[in-house]
Amino acid sequence: MATIREIAKIAGVSAGAVSRILNNDPSMSVSDSTREKVLKTAEDLGYTKKEKKYISGNTSFSLGIVQWFTLEEELADPYYLMVRRGIEDYCSKNNISIVRFFPSDYSALSSSDALSEMSGQLRKTDGLVCVGKFSEKEMKSFLEICSNTVFLDMDSKKLPVSSVTMDFENAVKESLDHLCSAGHKKIAYLGGREYVGDHEAISDPREKSFVNYMKEKKIEYKKYLRTGEFTSSSGYEMMNSLFNDKAVPSAVFAASDAIAIGAMRSVVEHGLKIPKDISFIGFNDLDACKYTTPSLTSVHAPAYEMGAIGANLAYTASLLQAAVPLKIKIPCELIIRESCSSPE
Repeated sequence: MATIREIAKIAGVSAGAVSRILNNDPSMSVSDSTREKVLKTAEDLGYTKKEKKYISGNTSFSLGIVQWFTLEEELADPYYLMVRRGIEDYCSKNNISIVRFFPSDYSALSSSDALSEMSGQLRKTDGLVCVGKFSEKEMKSFLEICSNTVFLDMDSKKLPVSSVTMDFENAVKESLDHLCSAGHKKIAYLGGREYVGDHEAISDPREKSFVNYMKEKKIEYKKYLRTGEFTSSSGYEMMNSLFNDKAVPSAVFAASDAIAIGAMRSVVEHGLKIPKDISFIGFNDLDACKYTTPSLTSVHAPAYEMGAIGANLAYTASLLQAAVPLKIKIPCELIIRESCSSPE
């Protein structure tokens, strides 16, 4: 089959010009003789324009969104809200229909009746995007329902799944490099535990990266490490625990902005100043970081973009009929604000 480049070579014009002429681009300014020459050359070579699948207003593609967080939990920590908005905006712009499912819809996956009802609805979709954390059993269930399933913010070492995740490892390293280069040696980690399935705890790559970094640099960390929940109240309690144990750090790396904000309140209540006495780095870079006192240095995790990429991946995989799992890791960026300084 003839190509646009072959037509361009014979007609003596650029490949771009050929493409625009063959596609009847009204903005293309070209002489009638050149246009006729291109069209005749294409006809002589037997050129056939490839039909492309474009997303249009009458697309029949539908996407199921399975969410780990409830609507109430999204309001408390809008990280997953931003992920969902990224998915929904992508679908809105590309006229993709959406079917949403919340935790209450799949919490009874072990129930045959509940699974059967949910499966019937999900099987009507052309792709699934599962947002949040899921057990291996739940992931298998979704893959059995729809092979074109993309997991956001969750991957599996055991199952061949397509996923979009954040590069937490390098984000933690960049944050700790920033603190260490400022002279901090007493660095606390305040994190959270998350559970899936039958209260099965899952590890947080941020905590693992923190521990590995401190071990590599031979910096004491055990007495400064606390884990609770990803909430401001938990951050407040974890910081109080450090004070009570007389393990007061010069800097804190928090696994979420919510944790950091709660911990900052504890510091102020103990009569210390930020960042003069204790520096802070949060994670997610929520809008609230700009309005804390002082403004919170935080790792920007592009949650909205992760949602859009996930929706695009599910749609593209369906068009390409891709059978190989695809894994995307999105880089994060440390946003420097007022909550960090050198220790005094």
